[in-house]
Amino acid sequence: MASIVSVWAQYDANLVGHVLDATTGEHLPFVNVQIKGTSHGTVTDESGHYFLKDLPVGRQTVVFSYVGYETEELPVVLEEGKSVELKAILHEVSQQLNSVVVTANRYATKRQETATIVNVLSPQLFETAAVACVADVLNFQPGLCVENTCSNCGKTELRINGLQGQYTQILMDSRPVFSSMASVYGLEQVPAAMIDRIEVVRGGGSAMYGANAIAGVVNIITKEPVRNFVNISNTSMLNEHVGYDIHTDLNASVMSENRKIGAYLFASHRTRSAYDRDNDGFSEAPQLRSTTAGARVFFKTSAYGKITAEYHHTTDYRRGGNNLDQEPHNADIAEQLRHNIDAGSLAFDWFSSDNRHFVSAYSAIQHIGRQSYFGTARDTAAYGRSTDLTSNTGLQYRFSYPCGIMKGDLTVGAEYNFNGLHDRMLGYNRDMKQNVHIVGAYAQNEWKNEQWSVLIGARLEKHNLLRNVVVTPRATFRYTPIEGLVFRAGYSSGYRAPQAYDEDLHVAAVGGSVSLISLDPNLKPEYSHSATLSADWYRQFGKWELNLTAEGFYTYLQDVFFLREEGKDVAGNVLFTRTNAPGAWVGGLNLEGKLSFRIPTFNFSLSAGYTYQQSRYTVAQQWSEDVAPQTRMLHTPDNYAYLLFDMEPVKDFTISINGKATGSMLVPHLAGYIAQDEETLTPAFWDLGIRLAYDVHLYKHYCLEIHCGVKNILDQFQKDIDKGENRDASYIYGPSQPRTYFAGLTLKL
Repeated sequence: MASIVSVWAQYDANLVGHVLDATTGEHLPFVNVQIKGTSHGTVTDESGHYFLKDLPVGRQTVVFSYVGYETEELPVVLEEGKSVELKAILHEVSQQLNSVVVTANRYATKRQETATIVNVLSPQLFETAAVACVADVLNFQPGLCVENTCSNCGKTELRINGLQGQYTQILMDSRPVFSSMASVYGLEQVPAAMIDRIEVVRGGGSAMYGANAIAGVVNIITKEPVRNFVNISNTSMLNEHVGYDIHTDLNASVMSENRKIGAYLFASHRTRSAYDRDNDGFSEAPQLRSTTAGARVFFKTSAYGKITAEYHHTTDYRRGGNNLDQEPHNADIAEQLRHNIDAGSLAFDWFSSDNRHFVSAYSAIQHIGRQSYFGTARDTAAYGRSTDLTSNTGLQYRFSYPCGIMKGDLTVGAEYNFNGLHDRMLGYNRDMKQNVHIVGAYAQNEWKNEQWSVLIGARLEKHNLLRNVVVTPRATFRYTPIEGLVFRAGYSSGYRAPQAYDEDLHVAAVGGSVSLISLDPNLKPEYSHSATLSADWYRQFGKWELNLTAEGFYTYLQDVFFLREEGKDVAGNVLFTRTNAPGAWVGGLNLEGKLSFRIPTFNFSLSAGYTYQQSRYTVAQQWSEDVAPQTRMLHTPDNYAYLLFDMEPVKDFTISINGKATGSMLVPHLAGYIAQDEETLTPAFWDLGIRLAYDVHLYKHYCLEIHCGVKNILDQFQKDIDKGENRDASYIYGPSQPRTYFAGLTLKL
C-alpha cells in the first residue's frame, strides 16, 4: 500500500473548471471529466464545476463526455504546484458518433473512427421502450431479430443478419462467458437495470473473440460508478387477459472523496404471470420469477492503473404448460426450470504515462445450476439436473506508435476458455458430459489517421474437439473522403466446433411427447467466410442532425449444421440429429436512418431501420419425410424493421413511440395437433408501443418520473396456435405478449 500512496503523492498539479451547454449557456451537472490515458477522472457537481488534484504534470488531454452531447477533447499543460483552469463547452447531439466503443477492436475507439460499424443501445432506449431485459431491446437495431421459439418455457433466440443464435457471440463486459447453457434463456436473465450500454457488431468476429462469432458480437457492458446517486424504479404491466408483469429495480453508485474507489450496486426483481391466448388451459408464455443482485467496483492503484471487479447472482424460475398450480408431473405438458447463476470478473488495466503502452490482465467466470422438468403425459421421470461452468482468462497488450502520416496500433493477446457442461435427464436416457478447452492467441495491427484506416489481424485457436489449429483472419478498411462520410469494407472468417449448443439443451413438447436432439458422431466443424461493405453519412443542418447508413453483408457457411428428423424412439419421443449439410449462404442489406431536432424548448428524434436478407442452403434440405426438400432456412424472415420516435413537446414531458416489424418466414410445424409435419409461411407482424413520461423536480437534481403507456397496441398475435396436450410447443411466432398497459414511477436521487 505504501508504494501505491507514493505513486499518487508524487504529483502536485491541479485542474479546475466548469462545463457549459453550447446552446443555452447553462452549466451541465454530472459531466464525466477524464485525463486521457490515466485513471484520473471526476464528474462535474450540481453547479457544473469540477476539480481534479494530484495530477501528472506535463501536456495532457482532458476528455469531457456526457450522454446526449458530443465528446470534447481539450489539451492542457499541467505544472507542478499550480492549478490550471479549463472550461469546456459541449454541443448537444443525438447520433453519438463520437461516443467511445470497445467491441470493434478490443480497445477504446471513437465510434466514427472504428474500422467496422458499431451500434450502441443506450440506457435512454431501455427507458423509452419500457424494456425489462436484454431480449426486449435488441430488436431496435438493423440486422437483429429476436424470436420466441417455445410457448411453454419462453426460450428466445437472437438472429443477426439472418443467422441463428448459435452463430452470435454474447459477451459480458467483453468476456465470452455466455455459454450454450446460458444462451438458452440468458437474454431474459440479464435485467436492463445492470446495463450501461450494449454494443453490437454485425459480421464475423472470430478473429477477435473466437469460435461462434460468425454472425456478429453483442457486448453487454455493465454500469460503472461515476458519481453518488440512488435510483429506484417500478413498472407494473397488465394485459387484457388480467395477466401481469411487474419489475422493480434499485441502482446506487458510491464514490470515495478522492474518487480512487467506487462501487455500483444493482438489484432487480421481476414477476410475470403465464399467458393463455386461446383459453385452452395451456400457456403461450410462461410464468416468470427472476431476481438479480450484484455490484461492480473499482480501485485506482495509481495514476495509470485500475482494478475492476464485478459479481452478480441471478435466480430464475419459469413454468409453462398446464396445471401451473400443481407439480409439473401432474400436468399434461410442463416445462419448469429453476436457475441459480453466479458470475464474476476481475481485471487489471495499466497505461504508460505517454499513453503508448496498454496492458490488460483479466479473468471471468460463470456457474449455472439448473433444475428442470421437460415432460408430457404426467411423466414422473422427466426431471433433470444440469451444471455449467464457463471461464475466460487472458492477457492483452497494445502498443501505439507513429507511422509516417498515420498512427499505428498493435494489439496482441492470449486467452484460455473453458466450458464444463453436465446435462442429466435420466428419464430420457441422457447424461451429456462435455468439456471444452480452447487456447487462443490473436494479433492485429491498425494504421489510421482521420481519413484512412487499414486493419489486418488473425487469431490462432486450438479447440480440444478439433484435431488441427484453426486460423481465422480479419481485414478491414475505412475511408473518410470528407468529414461526416465514412466508407468501410471488411472480410473475416470463423468456425463452429462439433459440440452441443443452446437448442440441444432444450426439450420441446410435441404431440404428447417430447423432441430430443443428439449429435451425429461424424459431425464436422463448420467454417464461414464473411464480407461487409458500408457507407455511413452524418450531416448537421443548424439544429437538425441526419445520419444515414447502408450496409451490405454476405456470409458463406461450409459444412453447415442442420437438424434432421430421425423418427421416434420406443417411448414415442421425436428424435433429431445435428448433422452437416454441404453449405449455405446469407446475404442482404441493412438500412438505417436517424433524424433529430433540438432547441431548448422543443426536441424530437426519429430512428428507423430496415433489413432485407436471404438465408439459403446451397443444396435443398429435408428435415422431415412429410415435407419437400427446400433451400430456405427455417425461422428466418427475409424482411424486418424497427421504428423509434421520441419527442419532448414541452419541458419535462416526453412522448416515445416504438415499433418492430417482422416479415413472413417459413416455420416447421410438427405432427401432433395436426396429422403430419408441415411447413407454414407466417404472416407479417407490426408490434407498436407508446410511452408517456413526466419529470417532477423535487429538490435540486432530485426527480420523480411518472410514466405510463401501452405495448403491442394493435394486439398482434399468432392466430393458428395449437391447442391442448398434443400441441407443438415450438410452433410459436410473432409477438410474445398481447396488448399490455403499464404504469410506473422512477425516483432519481
